[in-house]
Amino acid sequence: MQPATTSHPDATQLVHIGRQPLYDWAGHVVGYELLFRGAADEVEASRRSAYATSQVIVNAFTEFGLEQLVGGRKCFINLTRDFLVGDLPLPFDPDHAILEILETVEIDDAVLAGTARLVQQGYEIALDDFVFGLGHERLLGLAAYVKLDLLIREPDELMEVVERCRRYPGIKLVAERVETEEHILLAKQVGFDLLQGYAVGRPQVLTAVALSPSRLRRLELLGAVTAEDADIAKVSSIVQSDPALSYRVLRATNSAASGLPRKVASVRDAVVLLGSAKIRQWAALMLVSDVAESATEDQLSTTMARARLCQTVAERLGLQGDAAFTVGLLAGVAELISEPVAELVNRLPLTVEVADALVDGHGRLGQVLSIVRAYEVADEQALATSPVSSVELAKAYLAAVGWSMRTIEGALGR
Repeated sequence: MQPATTSHPDATQLVHIGRQPLYDWAGHVVGYELLFRGAADEVEASRRSAYATSQVIVNAFTEFGLEQLVGGRKCFINLTRDFLVGDLPLPFDPDHAILEILETVEIDDAVLAGTARLVQQGYEIALDDFVFGLGHERLLGLAAYVKLDLLIREPDELMEVVERCRRYPGIKLVAERVETEEHILLAKQVGFDLLQGYAVGRPQVLTAVALSPSRLRRLELLGAVTAEDADIAKVSSIVQSDPALSYRVLRATNSAASGLPRKVASVRDAVVLLGSAKIRQWAALMLVSDVAESATEDQLSTTMARARLCQTVAERLGLQGDAAFTVGLLAGVAELISEPVAELVNRLPLTVEVADALVDGHGRLGQVLSIVRAYEVADEQALATSPVSSVELAKAYLAAVGWSMRTIEGALGR
């Protein structure tokens, strides 16, 4: 994936993620470890913290899309104590990622109990840079993978550690920091299952353009979904009030709920399908990641006004307003992040009607979007055949602009 560009630098940010492959002995990539990267040219992680883990998760699931990053292969994500003991949520299902416990995590009773709960829920555990004597051996009975650093051990010591780990059935051993041909031969001799390191595959840094939700909206959303009697209508309203937040919720629906019973036609559908618990987890994680500023008021207002106008026009034509709002919203988001709308659509769980309207302008929702775009550029020829009169469009547009300005001002706490 090549870095995307945008003519609106204030509205977007570049996000980066490192990806290092794990190979089997047949030379096949069986998985990727996802790594925090603060910049496109960063070779090593500049941070290993709850912030870094949260940013990796948010970016992997809602900006890149897990399928785009790992293509159905195993995905290893480093976790810190906060996630293991339940202070921070894991907003994805067990089949989406293997949880890698860093060697810097102190293994106490709370971590042991938390890890056991995660395994019981179906998550697989990997122990990173494993060393006997640091307390991590308490987790061997729960682990599916153990990663051993070849650079810190002599061959005899390595053989002994491997033999002790093999006493736990079902564990796969990963040779880390395989940097030379000699390391590959040693790993084969000792009996490792998988290889990771520069000699077999260097980390890649992938870059995408991300649209940042407003911090206030995240807080408001978190409060709304935390309430015992969470109101889906209110949650949907908060999500729809911020284009970036809407986009992320749609992406999260696609990534975190594979095998959906149906596709979604609106943000409200996504909120209902994802559920308040998952929405709450994503809102919390976005707050922790907290990586950038929002779009400018003018850019957000323009996007929101288009979405609202699409909704109004659709309702005048007897169509579903929520679906039309989503069509207008995503058309604006595609422009904000300078991504072809077809690529955007491919990454979201949209109904055929919504997707066709965005990509090809087909269907009645496509007609709605065409009417709105014609009005925005004052295309008199196109407007002459519109089923909604110019006078009606002018009134609806002014109302949409007023609504969008009030919405943005509310988001900014004014």
